[in-house]
Amino acid sequence: MNALVALCHFCELHGPRTLFCTEALHPPSPSPSSQVGAQMPGDRDGDRDGEGLTMKANSSATQKEMCEGCRSLPASHPGFVSIDDETGIRFLSHQHPRQPQLFSVVRQACVRSLSCEVCPGREGPIFFGDEQHGFVFSHTFFIKDSLARGFQRWYSIVMVAMDRIYLINSWPFLLRHLKLTIQSLQSTALKVFDNEQGVCPQRAVRMNSAFSPAVFPHQRSGNAARSLTSLTQHPNLWASLHSSFSWLLKACGSRLTEKLLEGAPTEDTLVLIERQTEQEEEMSCWEGAEGGASKTQRHLSETELAHNFLSDDTKLDELPGPKFRSLRHLRQVLGAPDFRQLAWHVLMGNQVIWRGADPVLIQSAFTVLKSLLPVGCVRSVPYSSQYEEAYKCNFLGLCPDVPIPAHVSSSEFTVLVDVTSERSCHIPAVREDDISSLYQFTITSANTQPIDRGPALLNKLEVALCNENLSVDVVSHCLLCLKEEWMNKVKVLFKFSKVDGRGREDTQKVLALLGATGPGEEDNVRLLKYWMTGLSKTYKSHLMTAVRGGERSPSQ
Repeated sequence: MNALVALCHFCELHGPRTLFCTEALHPPSPSPSSQVGAQMPGDRDGDRDGEGLTMKANSSATQKEMCEGCRSLPASHPGFVSIDDETGIRFLSHQHPRQPQLFSVVRQACVRSLSCEVCPGREGPIFFGDEQHGFVFSHTFFIKDSLARGFQRWYSIVMVAMDRIYLINSWPFLLRHLKLTIQSLQSTALKVFDNEQGVCPQRAVRMNSAFSPAVFPHQRSGNAARSLTSLTQHPNLWASLHSSFSWLLKACGSRLTEKLLEGAPTEDTLVLIERQTEQEEEMSCWEGAEGGASKTQRHLSETELAHNFLSDDTKLDELPGPKFRSLRHLRQVLGAPDFRQLAWHVLMGNQVIWRGADPVLIQSAFTVLKSLLPVGCVRSVPYSSQYEEAYKCNFLGLCPDVPIPAHVSSSEFTVLVDVTSERSCHIPAVREDDISSLYQFTITSANTQPIDRGPALLNKLEVALCNENLSVDVVSHCLLCLKEEWMNKVKVLFKFSKVDGRGREDTQKVLALLGATGPGEEDNVRLLKYWMTGLSKTYKSHLMTAVRGGERSPSQ
């Protein structure tokens, strides 16, 4: 990650100062000159990291008089260097950055973090910056000191980067881990503070002494500025901070990666990003809550993690046992009529329940069937010991002995697939992937509507599945194109009916324009309305903002 972490301090004598700074140096990119043994320009001191750090630290900007509280490492100290063997990145730490242009950037971030850019209470995180001087994530905090004004000193940890979006997206991660470092410093300094106050209480000494503003900084045994090492009594403080800051830069850079997208992101991509963000925020809230979660919450979180593990398609392939490999394979096992009935219920948004003793087989069926829907329409409980209502999930796997409630079994919005084993001692051994010989599938539903007319998407999909000349990959791409086609129709209908609020007659004209009328019209309309629930929040918010902006523009 192209960023820099620094520890800053507000000195009572000299104002805001940078105490410790860690930066990442990426290895030079290969070039023809480097391949023949030529040395890269600007990397002559590559093998002398310590000497280069010391020379930079002793620049004219750092040779000014500094007190004990303003200095972290002595001028002769070479600094700290860590090398990532995987990437070749070097993490260098000293009191000031190596490069002069970074010195002014860090200096400005230090001054702003300890003067004007603070949150209420003067402790906590804040974000500021601009394109010219970089963007800063700053966390200010106090350290106890028995000799300081108000018995505490003011510090801040800042992360400076030029990528604003990257830094904002890393806010929960940075806040969580910087709090650990800050709490460690505060707890260590508090022990030293309590010991010093027990030996010589400073509050009574100050109340009994004559006060003079001119000599106030020198009335505390001439030690107005104490170093952070003295406040914490930590012999390896700076080495420990170097390890923490180096890990933070490495971890923050590896947790988010860039992905090249061809064209605008699809609705599935937007929904996945939103769900990932919600999960990170929820985990951050749980970790930040004092006292931790209750036992019930912890049990639920473990259950959800187990469900997420089973939902991972890559892990599913590694599990033993028979599995459905594709929609075509599922159609061959169930038969064309039962497959159409099951796919029709999936596309209409009805609850699909599979009941059996093999959770891996059921999960593989869900993985195949979920490909028929947009990601935003999928709510899955892979395997459960009790029935879950339809508003919680539209894919539900159950143990074989779980009863189905009467109101569910009699509902036309539910389909049940019972999986029973056909294997017995009289049947010779069969291949593990021969699902038809191992299991029997019974599909029941209270639906009385005809399913042979539509929707049009299912009709086209079955044509592709019947064509044996098309491979499984080609069929999956055909399904992807069909889903994108119908998601575009969903967006038009959502904009027309929900945002613009048009009447029923106008909506009917739009449906005819979209090709949703004719045979299977009822199923097509029902599919479009159901898929509206799968639209991303980002798209809906953008659409509403654009409409409001268009309404204001004529008056302006």
